[in-house]
Amino acid sequence: MRFLLDEDLPPKTADVGRGLGLDVVSVHELARTGLSDEHQLAFAASERRILVTCNRDDFVALTRSFYATGRPHAGIVMVSRACPNHRPATIAHALAAWRERYAPNGPGSGFLDFL
Repeated sequence: MRFLLDEDLPPKTADVGRGLGLDVVSVHELARTGLSDEHQLAFAASERRILVTCNRDDFVALTRSFYATGRPHAGIVMVSRACPNHRPATIAHALAAWRERYAPNGPGSGFLDFL
């Protein structure tokens, strides 16, 4: 599984995640900050990466929109408020545990799930 961290997550989360064996990059590392949520999700889809974000409401709406227009994406994992955004290691470990739950292929395309 491959992951793309949205800009609302600390870029250090990607560093920690890679140390845990995750295939993860941050939009910060790719100079993709400031782009719309739709552009980020489309990019993640083109890269076959699961988008990881804290932005629940916008991405729930985008998932509905993508589904309605037949645009597949690799999925979205929401970081809940219970997972502190200022603690990248906590987020990375939660993402690694999530990956193990769905290894090796993930829950399928177009899903929306929570850490």
